[in-house]
Formats: sequence, structure tokens, C-alpha cells
Amino acid sequence: MTTKMMGANQIQKGSFIILDGAACKVVDTEISKPGKHGHTKVRISAVGLVDDKKRIAVMPGHDNVEVPIIEKRSAQVLSVKGDTVNVMDSESYETFDLKIPEELKGQVTEGSSVLYWTILNERVMKQTKGSD
Repeated sequence: MTTKMMGANQIQKGSFIILDGAACKVVDTEISKPGKHGHTKVRISAVGLVDDKKRIAVMPGHDNVEVPIIEKRSAQVLSVKGDTVNVMDSESYETFDLKIPEELKGQVTEGSSVLYWTILNERVMKQTKGSD
């Protein structure tokens, strides 16, 4: 598990964070002003990168949160079977299976290249090469 720590008040919209043990992309952040005796509070709304589930966390601004280190790699499609593909990494030549996301179905063909992310020891296909 490759992560680093960052202050909750430094998290911005579009960055990545770990909430409830899942890697998420931050959709919105709200920072409240400190009260007379209190600390600033940060409200983070995020959507899971793997499961697309919405998560909300409220924490003090001085707390540290885990930020995943996402590894972006490319692979070549060896075979397509249903909604999964067998791919070979372009650098390490390791072969493994990836699930085809709903938005990429029909675009993935044998011999094509895909971009995948390794997030918390889980691999997720993000796009086909040549299309944005």
C-alpha cells in the first residue's frame, strides 16, 4: 500500500484521498472558520475511484489524511472475454486480467493499448490509447 500523509486543510478539489479504506477523488471541500475556542473544520466530499461510491468526511483542519500514490502505466490487450481483458504490461511484461469499465466497452480490441492505474494494489483500466 503506497500512501503519503497530507494535512486535511491542504486537500483541494480534484486531488486524491483515502476515505474508509478506499481511494477517492475529491469532489468538493469546505473549510469553516475557527470559533472562539475551536479549530477549523474541513468537510471533504469524495467519490471512490474503484466503486464510484460517494463518501463525506468532516475533520479538524490540522489532522493528517492519507493520500494514495497512483501509478499510471500502459499495457497491450492480449485477449477480450466478456467484460474482462487479459493484458500485458508494456514495461514489466507481466500479464493479468482487467475489468472493462462501462464507458470503454466496445472500444477495447485485441492488440490495442490501454492505460491503467495501480491504486492501493488494485488495477483499474482508465482509457484506451489514442482516445481521450
